[in-house]
Amino acid sequence: MKKILLVCLALSVMFLVVSVSWAGDKAETVKGWVSDSQCGAKGANAGAAECTKKCVEKGASLVVVTDGDQRVLMVENQDALKGHEGHHVEVTGHMEKDSLHVDSVKML
Repeated sequence: MKKILLVCLALSVMFLVVSVSWAGDKAETVKGWVSDSQCGAKGANAGAAECTKKCVEKGASLVVVTDGDQRVLMVENQDALKGHEGHHVEVTGHMEKDSLHVDSVKML
């Protein structure tokens, strides 16, 4: 009887761990402007595309500045936003604090 109880307990813990890890792996979607780390929210507009491109060429990183609250999200996989400098986009990805791993990008 004790063995059956221990097996049930072990299975319960295993299912709990799996369900918690899946819940934390949820993709989020944000709308905003692709800017650079040097200009941040100042570069979150349609007229900043050329400036963003120049700053990235000089070593700045691409970021997403969210609509509304103007939060600057660092982008882990920079190549996902190449060609979208200065664009208004909808980005889907996995977010952790102020860092974003981009899964997909859609122009708005």
